[in-house]
Amino acid sequence: MTNDEIGRNGPNARRICVGAAHDRRLWPDDGRCILAAMNGSMKPRVAIVFTGGTISMRLDPVAGGAVPVLSGDEILAQVPGLEQIAEVATTDFARLPGPHITPARMLELSRVVASQLADESVKGVVVTHGTDTLEETAYLLDLVLPTEQPVVLVGAMRNSSELGWDGPANLRSAVRVAADLAVRGLGVLVVMNDQLLAASEATKTHAESLETFQSRDFGPLGIVDKDRVIVSRRRAAREHIPATRLDERVEIVKLSAGSDGRLIRRSIEDGVRGLIIEGLGRGNVPITALGEVEGAIQSGIPVVITSRCPRGRVLDTYAYEGAGKQLKRWGAILGGSLPSHKARIKLMLLLGAERTLEEIRASFGVTD
Repeated sequence: MTNDEIGRNGPNARRICVGAAHDRRLWPDDGRCILAAMNGSMKPRVAIVFTGGTISMRLDPVAGGAVPVLSGDEILAQVPGLEQIAEVATTDFARLPGPHITPARMLELSRVVASQLADESVKGVVVTHGTDTLEETAYLLDLVLPTEQPVVLVGAMRNSSELGWDGPANLRSAVRVAADLAVRGLGVLVVMNDQLLAASEATKTHAESLETFQSRDFGPLGIVDKDRVIVSRRRAAREHIPATRLDERVEIVKLSAGSDGRLIRRSIEDGVRGLIIEGLGRGNVPITALGEVEGAIQSGIPVVITSRCPRGRVLDTYAYEGAGKQLKRWGAILGGSLPSHKARIKLMLLLGAERTLEEIRASFGVTD
């Protein structure tokens, strides 16, 4: 390093040489060498996109409750030690509670995340989000972003006016995960309460508990410990839907004992493009609604059967009237282990990508 370089970059600067592979070093005179300061080391760069949610909320005495008011910088100011993990770049995308995030906004957010990932200096992206719809946004991002780089969604269950605000600790863990090479290729993740959850599996299971997000069938992919990220398993498969638009005309109809199917009939009359029917058990429907279910299938739109059970897969195990075997024979699509709200997101994207009915059937049949 020349004296001129030291003068421009400070006495702690040193020459770091990087090649195509992250662990390959080049000779010091190679043209791809860069200068690194920061006490002689270079921290990975992580982009943080703030969208609102409880992590951005504090008590508003006039409104009588918590509202999203904190900017990204105001949240970061409450996260000690973050500079020891990564260099962060922030974007204030929105300041919205979770229920205000629509599928259209999720798709817009995916474009923002994609633009951050296109920056070669960015090693991963963190998205703060309201927990009420966090799992839907995470799943949409997982389906539309083909990247191997880490994308991590994070939120909080307590707002900044409450004792034990969990936002700063969750955000710090999320940044640690996004900066870690070990999580490359895991797809979009949800990091809450120091657990790594796959976007396709993460579910909010409790309205208030800090341990609310869980993968109920398969468990976490790993954990965030005091000094490192530990990955204990990797996903078997991941699906990519190259959708630049989505079709929001997809409805969910929940059936229970004695449901007569009028909401199914009304949805068809209103011109839905797809229907998610949340049935019972393994994906069975009450006989009182069977005629309307058959009518929806015969109308030619994709009809996906899910279950109200919080765990387990939809499968054509039973052959009685109204059971999965009959529904599948009629042409219904069994939704696997996806809950209704995630099946809806997936169907919106498939319709937006102009997939045929058979392609939609195959998508639900080979994944999740």
